[in-house]
Amino acid sequence: MLEVYDLEAGYGRLTVLHGLTFRVDRGELVAFVGANGAGKSTLLKTLAGAIIPNKGRIVFEGEDVTSLNTPEVVKRGIIYVPEARLIFSPLTVEENLELGAYPIRDEGVIRENFDFVYQLFPRLKERRRQRAGTLSGGEQQMLAIGRALMSNPKLLMLDEPSLGLMPKLVDEVLETVAKLKGLGKTIILVEQNVRESLEIADRGYVLQTGRIVLEGRGEELLQSDLVRKAFLGL
Repeated sequence: MLEVYDLEAGYGRLTVLHGLTFRVDRGELVAFVGANGAGKSTLLKTLAGAIIPNKGRIVFEGEDVTSLNTPEVVKRGIIYVPEARLIFSPLTVEENLELGAYPIRDEGVIRENFDFVYQLFPRLKERRRQRAGTLSGGEQQMLAIGRALMSNPKLLMLDEPSLGLMPKLVDEVLETVAKLKGLGKTIILVEQNVRESLEIADRGYVLQTGRIVLEGRGEELLQSDLVRKAFLGL
């Protein structure tokens, strides 16, 4: 589904990503792990069209999307859930979800998507008339993911979905990500909980200072000396 070749990107004169080459197959959950500052969020922003690469190619479903801006990327079905969630606090839960469906014109599909999100996150249905800013941190993360799902994403990119959550809620969020994978969704996951993310991932890539230094199946990476020493304290 996604092929990335020799990707270089950053902010102004600061280059953060150095020659990344990787792929994401349809129906896969692919995790990117690395220390803070490794370039994980920059990678997702580049794939989402918020940062235009200095070099390299991004090919999605056979189409070169390297220079497309975010609205055009969204039209192709690539949806990014940012680390800060960025929900619309004054609006209700339902209004936030409705905004997520803006690329869709078929009212029947939108109703189906509401049903799907409310099945996945029953608490959002209970709080659908509540202002989003009054939700707990875990509920706001559910809302951010639910809003992304309202657009029927072909590729869902999640940036640190468990950040700042209590351990119980971390498990709940990652269980939801695993459930979405089980439903056939294609997912790129950036997550600070390295063990948990690699346990549910089909494959993973380890980033260090903007370079891929290791790749493999999730269970293989969990056994690697680099991952065990750098992230698992073993």
